[in-house]
Amino acid sequence: MKSVLVLEDGTYYPGEAFGQPGETVGEVVFNTCMTGYQEIITDPSYNGQIVTLTYPLIGNYGFNNDDNESYKPHIQGLIIKELCEWPNNWRYNTKPNDYFIKNNIIGIKGIDTRALTQHIRQFGSMYGIISTQCGNIDTLLEKLKKKKAEKRNLVMEITTKVPIHKPGPGKKVVVLDLGVKHNIIRTLESKNCDINILPAFSSYDEIMSYEPDGILLSNGPGDPKDLPEVKATVQKLLGKKPILGICLGHQILGLALGGNTYKMKFGHHGGNHPVKDYKTGRCYITSQNHNYALEDSLSDGVSITHINVNDGTVEGFEHKDIPLISVQYHPEAAPGPQDSAYIFDDFINLMR
Repeated sequence: MKSVLVLEDGTYYPGEAFGQPGETVGEVVFNTCMTGYQEIITDPSYNGQIVTLTYPLIGNYGFNNDDNESYKPHIQGLIIKELCEWPNNWRYNTKPNDYFIKNNIIGIKGIDTRALTQHIRQFGSMYGIISTQCGNIDTLLEKLKKKKAEKRNLVMEITTKVPIHKPGPGKKVVVLDLGVKHNIIRTLESKNCDINILPAFSSYDEIMSYEPDGILLSNGPGDPKDLPEVKATVQKLLGKKPILGICLGHQILGLALGGNTYKMKFGHHGGNHPVKDYKTGRCYITSQNHNYALEDSLSDGVSITHINVNDGTVEGFEHKDIPLISVQYHPEAAPGPQDSAYIFDDFINLMR
């Protein structure tokens, strides 16, 4: 079946459809990981986005029940070069196209993903539409424009609607679910934490009623400035309990401390981003997935602890008086290197 990808600047890429037929609109981004497509597809931080996978062959080890980072995929659509129809791996139980159809994922294959990636790098992330129903570019651009104008609360769409308790004998951690990945929870469980996962818009009193030893502000999709209620709650929490902020949680923590965020040209999406730790001088290869970043002009008392080696963006900070750890990258990986898993140990130690 024929399909087409049309970007909001009028650039278009004809290709072949896979997964569910239909139309989908979202912000087009690219991810440079060579493996881990199942984790990427199920990462809640991609809610509202059409993901381009730059590695040319996708699906060669199939899909399984263990590598999901959420209860279902949240990507708006998928763009790839080639789809493997016959995977070969002892863990797989679902063929790629069967998985995409089952999960209502609209995809396009057979396009030059290198050219698309270079286009996004040159002109920045932009909205796009994938369609199997219409080949008229002007008509699709009009549909894209209307869909883009619709306001969505990306975090509210994916956050848990009720508290979830995962008992453990160790430290009591409240996770504010802005779109938390399963591997963050798995990592806390491996540290024997007693975990309560709360909806993103839980109040200060609701959070503190669990008598936590520490609070984790999770990853999630979208612009941190779209979450003023969460920022206000975090401001009340500052200094009350140790806090760990990851990705979107890191950005909100920065805003709560008087910092500012901005939209990046094409963001960081991949498992090969070098980050320098100022405290040790060591460089870590990290997993990242964000389109926004903190400005480096943070408030008094805040010191930057990590920077991105490629572009100098802020990757971590701490406060001289407030017990907190804040990182832009993903120490839980999934997919990507686990160089930074020590961040969770630092968080456990901060709660002692």
